[in-house]
Amino acid sequence: MGHIQFLNCLPLYWGLARTGTLLDLDLTKDTPEKLSEQLIDGRLDIAPVTLVEFLRNADDLVALPDIAVGCDGPVMSCVIVSQLPLDKLDGARVALGSTSRTSVRLAQLLLAERHGVTPDYYTCPPDLAAMMQEADAAVLIGDAALRASLHDAPRLGLEVHDLGTMWKEWTGLPFVFAVWAARRDYLAREPRIVAKVHEAFLASRDLSLQEVGKVAEQAARWEAFDAALLERYFTTLDFRFGPDQLAGVTEFARRTGPTTGFPADVRVELLKP
Repeated sequence: MGHIQFLNCLPLYWGLARTGTLLDLDLTKDTPEKLSEQLIDGRLDIAPVTLVEFLRNADDLVALPDIAVGCDGPVMSCVIVSQLPLDKLDGARVALGSTSRTSVRLAQLLLAERHGVTPDYYTCPPDLAAMMQEADAAVLIGDAALRASLHDAPRLGLEVHDLGTMWKEWTGLPFVFAVWAARRDYLAREPRIVAKVHEAFLASRDLSLQEVGKVAEQAARWEAFDAALLERYFTTLDFRFGPDQLAGVTEFARRTGPTTGFPADVRVELLKP
């Protein structure tokens, strides 16, 4: 199994450790894009996979229903930090502080279609102060985005634009950044294991959200955020993957598929009970 080492996935794994189920899993910890690659090339059997990579490889993958990392409004950890109003970024340099194709593609879509601008994009490490020396704006995700939007951007007098909020205001739909998926060939060999893993993750998610204060308190011991902020973050995120979230995925695919490497009407198959 794959495990994204971002705070946004902690509630999905905390309950596994709490119940001891984690001991039954062989976890590989890495970034979203590297885990996606390992799932697609067969080094992992089940893993979180970024939405863009899932849609590009939908023929080989089956998504686990009712578990994802997304938002239905603000997400807090996927942001554009800018020195200029967004509609002034046409031709401006915009630093991409991540290779996460989903967040990057969402930011590009929103800037192009909602604000009518085509910036000059380039990729660099997610260090906001260094980015702002070379760029007019930056796209950040995960823990780096939380640090930038909550600590660094206010100190530097920069605008912060939440990608989840922008998508919700534009489409009225939730957004899904990553889903959990099993390789289709592994599912054919081990359907009972996949079903048990799915059940374990749902139980872990539910337990973590019931005891979200404890999750936040533990995380605050090693993070640069206090427990109250982390609890707000964990309860802002949307860990569901149901009909509304699927509608958001369908809309994203319709708007981006032909320019991103998958059909606009790509079929998303969910694990059957």
